[in-house]
Amino acid sequence: MSRIASLLLVTLLSLAASPVAGAQAGEWRAYSSDAAGTKYTPLDQITADNAGDLQVVWRQSTIPDAIRQGSTVRAPAVVQNTPLMADGRLYVSTALGTVAALDATTGEVVWFDPLPDGVTRRGSSSRGVAYWRGRDGEDARVIAIVGSTLVALNARTGARYPDFGVDGEVDLTQGYDTRTVTTFGWRSAPLVVNDVVIVGSAITDVTNDEMLARKEMPPGDVRGFDVRTGEQLWIFHTVPQEGEVGNETWLTRTDEDQASWEYTGNTNMWAWPSADEELGYVYLPLSTPTNDYYGGYRPGNNLFAESLVCLDARTGELIWYFQAVHHGVWDYDFPAAPNLVDITVDGRDIKAIAIVSKQGFTYVFDRVTGEPVWPIEERSVPEGNVPGEWYSPTQPFPTKPPPFEQQGVTVDDLIDFTPALRREAEEILAGYVSGPLFTPPTLIDERPGGTRGTIQAPGLVGGADWTGAALDPETGTLYVPTVRTPVVVGLKRSENPRSNVAWVMESLDIAEGPQGLPLLKPPYGSLVAIDLNAGEILWRVANGDGPRDHPALRDLDLPPLGQAARVSPLVTSTLVFLGEGVDRGMVLLPEDVGGKLFKAYDKATGAVVAEIELPGGVSGAPISYMANGRQYIVMPIAWSGMTSEWVALALP
Repeated sequence: MSRIASLLLVTLLSLAASPVAGAQAGEWRAYSSDAAGTKYTPLDQITADNAGDLQVVWRQSTIPDAIRQGSTVRAPAVVQNTPLMADGRLYVSTALGTVAALDATTGEVVWFDPLPDGVTRRGSSSRGVAYWRGRDGEDARVIAIVGSTLVALNARTGARYPDFGVDGEVDLTQGYDTRTVTTFGWRSAPLVVNDVVIVGSAITDVTNDEMLARKEMPPGDVRGFDVRTGEQLWIFHTVPQEGEVGNETWLTRTDEDQASWEYTGNTNMWAWPSADEELGYVYLPLSTPTNDYYGGYRPGNNLFAESLVCLDARTGELIWYFQAVHHGVWDYDFPAAPNLVDITVDGRDIKAIAIVSKQGFTYVFDRVTGEPVWPIEERSVPEGNVPGEWYSPTQPFPTKPPPFEQQGVTVDDLIDFTPALRREAEEILAGYVSGPLFTPPTLIDERPGGTRGTIQAPGLVGGADWTGAALDPETGTLYVPTVRTPVVVGLKRSENPRSNVAWVMESLDIAEGPQGLPLLKPPYGSLVAIDLNAGEILWRVANGDGPRDHPALRDLDLPPLGQAARVSPLVTSTLVFLGEGVDRGMVLLPEDVGGKLFKAYDKATGAVVAEIELPGGVSGAPISYMANGRQYIVMPIAWSGMTSEWVALALP
């Protein structure tokens, strides 16, 4: 073999093993492009000079006519499904809860997983599916959650594998080894790591009497399955059981005869994971335990809630962990996958992992050891006075990078576009408890002059939310969409006779300001660029106009104020792309938000270099790929008066 041929073989083999192999080939083989969670492609056909020429080249309903089989179900208003692209096809979770393959150049249906006889739909669309190709290159599979089952489909034909699980599917309500789970749900995308399918969960969070608040809930454990057989290989208890690391952080109430770990549940990985396939590690972003805003029945710091957990992907063995919130009562889940990147800090090369949070922090670690790249300090935080609650006296604060979102609320943070608006905002604030980050929820006082709860900023949708961040691996720059939507959290005594907890959330609302305006100063939606080599914010730009056309503001000649909509970034070799979001169908979405513009930003400065108007607002994460020599950008869209669809952009 010649030296050139040998070098080519080594390159191809390294690409096949790399988490960015699909992106290097012009494909998009995982929800976030690759196992590293980058949302990045090195494609460069679309540039700052021609991005303004992008046009819609195809549109496809999230229930294509070709898959209906007589079903008359109307496509929903909003879906958040992000397709994958491999082998010239897009693999999607449809709004019938099924899987389909679309032609990557036309959007036409190539194959679909049919509905059983007499069934009109299998559930709702998930946020994504997974793709796996065997080392021989012959066996290629689409892995998906369909209802409460895990299925594997032949990527070329759509046929199910009858030897996967039982009769072609794995019942995900089975396999829990501590408590019974009767209903399984998970909307995020699985991830295949070294032939192991990683599956999280979304056991419903119970927060008020209407949802029957109880101290007991099913576990939100994370599991690994064999990609060929569907066999469950391991289970990781997100609430550690007796004898496991972290079990001692779940204490026993004085009026209980059980330790809190015995009955507390949730603690889901409702987001999706990332992985380093070379190390064989998978990184889990975990969430809040049972009863988000009242933790009196789970005293202690509550590992592994609100933690980043590193496991051996093949065995499920715990490698390292970091808890971002001790005894969470703010619903500060880790809402999205971390981003893996190699950086250089003070001359030292580091295999790093960065994870953004609802509370506006970016936590950065050595992904091999779990050591923080920059110090993370335990600092004192306010203590509350809710009866029976247990409070952690400190919380972790990263020293670098700086917070990418405003934290806490003071009078100085209120809108001040005019003196009159500031006075109204101050009067509104006086009716609530407010303070710095980690000010805990409070009881509603219905007496005259009493407080109506606590204003929490960032709110439960962030900061960062499920849309996560994107990474440019060439520069080590992290691009974070963030929103400024404070919420009001008020607790009241439980009144449901079937509830067995003392205090429940009475309300969870956006903290509105005067005349329907936001309470806090802008920007209300931003794109923030963070240099992970230096641990510094490079720039911040408002994303969208926001409420500057409000009657109280339209004569003030204000700059863009930003949209408080959840949007997901896409990074290419040349640009950062970001939509403005939808006007409906999202939790705690303020009025009059969203927009139909899809924008291209300069990666170095944040300057907008192009705006493309779409038929609707972007409702999920966009992807980019190459097909027949043409670079495409595809994303789901939605808007009032239309049904959801996928739309593809390309140059003329």
